[in-house]
Amino acid sequence: MTSAFRKIFIIIIITIFSSHLAKAQPRKGEFINVAVGLGLTAPYDETDINGTGFYAQGEYVFGLTKWVGLRPYAGLILTSTNQNSNLQNQHEYKVTTNAFLIGGKARICAPIPWVAPYIEIGIGASIGSFETYTPLTRIKKNGLLMHVPFSIGLALGRKNNFDVAFTYYYTSAAEQFSGAAAIGFTFPVKW
Repeated sequence: MTSAFRKIFIIIIITIFSSHLAKAQPRKGEFINVAVGLGLTAPYDETDINGTGFYAQGEYVFGLTKWVGLRPYAGLILTSTNQNSNLQNQHEYKVTTNAFLIGGKARICAPIPWVAPYIEIGIGASIGSFETYTPLTRIKKNGLLMHVPFSIGLALGRKNNFDVAFTYYYTSAAEQFSGAAAIGFTFPVKW
């Protein structure tokens, strides 16, 4: 083994054995998380066309340990195309998402008090309409499409019950991703 590989291996082993001490989830148990924010939509082909709008989501949180949780979710994203670039002023180019989101995610948090960084990944479905009209892509889809949710964020506060996150939903069938810059609050199911 190389020296760098040994160091990484030792760090991983220490993290695994000390993970039961971590407190990045509020605590073990069941919670509700509510988040709202600025909705965003952009095409996969990286053209200068995007949409903005509204985003809201609710999650039922199962805190399995203090640093791992399962999160079934339901949400809504409504975006329309911005008219602020030369390409977007041509009315045939637009990227929009108007959909109801359902699915499940898993969250892994770093064990840092008061400010706990986290990542989430899962699988879900979007029910609604999706338009991706760019110089390189021409797709219009309606109905039920699969998406892959991915989030990075910070759980804040003494009980880590506030969070700030960037959430993305990758929808391959529409060749676009939607998401949000959102803030949220977590509260226990049983007070």
